[in-house]
Amino acid sequence: MTTKLKITAIKPYPVWVGTRNQMLVKVETDNGIFGWGESGLSGREKAVAGAIEHYREFLIGRDPMQIGRIWQEAYRSQYFEGGRVLQAAISAIDIALHDIKGKALGVPAYDLLGGKQRDRIPTFASTGDEAEGDVAIERARELRAQGWQAIRFFPIGQNSKDIFEPRESIGATASMLNKAREALGGDVVLGIDYHHRLSVAEAASFCNKLGRGVLDFLEEPIRDETPEAYESLRTMTDIPFAIGEEFASKWQFLPYVERGIHQFNRLDVCNVGGLTEAMKVAGWSEAHYVDLMPHNPLGPVCTAATIHLAAAVPNFAWLETRAPEAKLGFDNSDFFPVQPRLDGPDYPVSDLPGLGVEVNEEAVKAESFRFWEAPHLKRRDGSVTNW
Repeated sequence: MTTKLKITAIKPYPVWVGTRNQMLVKVETDNGIFGWGESGLSGREKAVAGAIEHYREFLIGRDPMQIGRIWQEAYRSQYFEGGRVLQAAISAIDIALHDIKGKALGVPAYDLLGGKQRDRIPTFASTGDEAEGDVAIERARELRAQGWQAIRFFPIGQNSKDIFEPRESIGATASMLNKAREALGGDVVLGIDYHHRLSVAEAASFCNKLGRGVLDFLEEPIRDETPEAYESLRTMTDIPFAIGEEFASKWQFLPYVERGIHQFNRLDVCNVGGLTEAMKVAGWSEAHYVDLMPHNPLGPVCTAATIHLAAAVPNFAWLETRAPEAKLGFDNSDFFPVQPRLDGPDYPVSDLPGLGVEVNEEAVKAESFRFWEAPHLKRRDGSVTNW
């Protein structure tokens, strides 16, 4: 294509899909080509929409093909750079620009990232937030029978809307996982997401209650603000850590990658700064033998973008999929008539131009945003604890 494109509109669409809002963004150009992106800051979509409106003011008229320059200008053109809200907005715009550029050139987005290194993207599936104990183990058996070789559990008490006591959870959860390993055998990958609900001491106690070799990864056991706390926990257990879904830049990944704290990178393209920033983190991780295990709890736009990332990098393990949890409804076909679909436990890599996803904009416009708040959990003494 020889005609230079110009951005003519950037439209944020915070919209309720299934059981959660999705923060979709459409970027339009003067020749009719448009792209879709998604933000990952669930629960604070209004804040992201406001940031996108700020960026829109100086991006109208810009060349959407200059993705790297736009990323740098959006990040650097303010004194208060970075942060999760601004990076979530940049992520959505960046993904949409990759969609536009792929469509304009007639190539899939992975070709913009260096080309395809794999044809299928293996995934891990979860037993579900509400499954506990023997029910969770039975659900894992079902997933194994359906072909999944990597399965994630959630802790006992995960689905509470009110009280969560870490010390009450860790013993029961460890018992469940010990039974799960015995029931499922030694050749399936098992992990658990503790959703940063533990302290260092609680996480260490939990690990010590597990049989050796029970877990292949422990996801987000503690909060990420202090890398030194993770380093301390690293000395207390040999279970691989999977962390980073909250990280909003390559700089947040820096201490974790360079100090060898974690083994699986839960990078989220809709939080970290889009595909532009994700590729930088992927290369850095490759140099330190850290594999990507991307965070993907959102909608089909996020899934499609992450599939292209996963196709283009060598250091990849599994992509999170919530598709087997049909009750969530994140992949509603009325909103997304063309979207990635699982083939067994894998996503085939699409060769369609751009992201290879279509959004029904009229359906999106007709569905309003709904305020949603994550549970505000307390301990039994009344103090606040992490969700």
